[in-house]
Formats: sequence, C-alpha cells, structure tokens
Amino acid sequence: MKNTALSQIHIDLGAKMVPFAGYNMPVQYAGINAEHETVRKAVGVFDVSHMGEFILKGDKALDLIQRVTSNDASKLYDGKVQYSCLPNKDGGIVDDLLVYRIDEATYMLVVNASNIEKDWNWISQFNTEGVPMKDISDRTSLLAVQGPKAAEALQSLTDIDLGSMEYYTFEKGSFAGIDNVIVSATGYTGAGGFELYVDNEHAEHIWNKVFEAGAPFGIKPIGLGARDTLRLEMGFCLYGNDIDDATSPLEAGLGWVTKFSKEFTNSAALAEQKAAGVKQKLVGFEMIDRGIPRHDYEIVDADGNNIGKVTSGTQSPSLQKAIGMGYVKNEFAKEGTEIFIKIRDNAVKAKIVKPPFYKA
Repeated sequence: MKNTALSQIHIDLGAKMVPFAGYNMPVQYAGINAEHETVRKAVGVFDVSHMGEFILKGDKALDLIQRVTSNDASKLYDGKVQYSCLPNKDGGIVDDLLVYRIDEATYMLVVNASNIEKDWNWISQFNTEGVPMKDISDRTSLLAVQGPKAAEALQSLTDIDLGSMEYYTFEKGSFAGIDNVIVSATGYTGAGGFELYVDNEHAEHIWNKVFEAGAPFGIKPIGLGARDTLRLEMGFCLYGNDIDDATSPLEAGLGWVTKFSKEFTNSAALAEQKAAGVKQKLVGFEMIDRGIPRHDYEIVDADGNNIGKVTSGTQSPSLQKAIGMGYVKNEFAKEGTEIFIKIRDNAVKAKIVKPPFYKA
C-alpha cells in the first residue's frame, strides 16, 4: 500500500486510516458529519494526492486528447479546465477526468487514483503520433481546500487574486513561498474552493502554511468519508459506483460532456444511442420512508418488479434525509416518480428528484 507525502501527518492528527485505491488514506478525523459541515459552512482541507496526473506535450497533444476524450478540448484556452470522460469501445466509460490547458502545446490530465495505470495504457494505445507523455502522479501532491471561506483563508499566501478566479480556471504561480504551484478553482464538493498541485517535496510545507493562514477561519482537516457525502449531495458521479466500463455517458447524464462535433472513441455508436434514446438513466432520488439506500440495492416498482439498482446512497448531513443515485428504466426516470428501494427485503418508498440535492 502506498503512502502520500502527508500520510504521517494524518496519522499524527489521529485520523482513521483506510486502504483506498492502493493508498493509505484518511477516511475521517473528528467524524464525517462534523467534517461535512465544516466544508459546507467554513473551510476544510482534503489530501487527495492519490489522484493521477499525466502531462501531454507537443503540437499533436491536442489531437490525441480530442481522439480519446468525449468533450471538445479545442474550446480550452490557457488556464482553463474541462471535465470530460474517456469512452471505451463498448459504449462504457474508461474513466472520467479533468483536462488542464497549461499552454497551446502542454496539457495536464487528472485521472482517478484507481485508474492511473488503466488510463495510461488506454491513452497510450491511441498515441500513434508519438506525443510525449509523462506520468507525474507519484511525484505530485494535491490538496483540495474547499468551502465558502477558502478564498479568504488562502489569499495571504499568494499574489493570485483568488476571489476573482472563475470556476474551472487555474493559475500557476507562487504559493506560500513555493514557485510553480497550480492553484485551480475546482473541487468535488459543491462548496467552492481550490485545488493545489505541488511537488511532493513541498507538500508538508504547503499543508502547514495553509493551516496557519486558515486558523482564523476555522480550517480543519477533512477525510474521504465527508468527500463522498459532499459529492453525493451535489449529484457528482463517482467512478466505480455511478459510472464504469459498462455505463454509457449518455445514460449517466453526461451528454453535456459528449460532443459530437468531433470524432472520438466510439463516437459513432454513442451518436446512434443518442438518436435512438437510452433505455436506462442515472437519476437522483430521496427517501420518503425511513431507510438508507446503499450501493447495489435493488430498485423496484410498486408491484415489486425490478427496474434498476442503487449506485450511491447516504444519509445527507446537510439535508437530514436519505438520498441516493441509481439507474432506472427510462419510463421511471421522470422527476416526481415514486420508486421503491429494497432494504433488507422491504420495499421502502422513495421519489425521483433532480440533483443537486443540496442547493446553497
């Protein structure tokens, strides 16, 4: 099992550590609900250094990205980030990812921790033009500083005007006295904030400076448990749960990052699927009766017939109600439709709602 550059700090802080995607990661410190509330109301810091980062360079880099990703990366400009996915040849998704345009000939792809080797091999097989690719995952640390007070908490550490940064943009500059830090107005919480990409050798210094500067704003360390409840309240997909090699981006509601203005892996088949209409859809739902939905629970209709399955579910700390996401047959996907979740052989009533569940 791998450690991040900050694993010992988490252990010293008393975090509960668990194996995640091959890494020793903090799942919680003070408790998931308390940490969740910290991010929604103030500011918290996640160590997400397990994520993968690839650098693609050269005049053919964009061509390769266009070939393997579903979104249109030609729309990017320097300092812009794009959410996208890597479609496979069978209608499913290899991974979802972020594409960063550093300059006209330099891009950074940020991929899920559990898919680093898989994604590298997938992209490499399409690299017929010899685009220089570098995997910098093992030398890169990533801190997600999330919450409505994030900009105030971090501003004293950098000359970058954090308050004016638009969502899904980034700047490279000096941060806490360290040069070439990527400060990105992105995150996986829906609470606002930034993600900081730094070399491992500077990770501990950056962590300490962030907590010093953030102390007046109530900054706290946050584990992966609250990261999951926060992303689910926003209806953000988690790879391996809500999307995977067998789920179409169109079924998953990712039509907005599937652009048929260009050719990409499996684009013709996906265009046919769009024209014909999908047979199942990823939907959000909230429980009407008591019960917490969990991954792989069966979804049934009023007569007990199987109509789908739960992909993610939790008791929402912000809403104080149970919520979930899952795939259902198309005819049951309309907002307001009553469905039932099989919990310990009981059919527990729920209804389809449109994410995000939490609205700031």
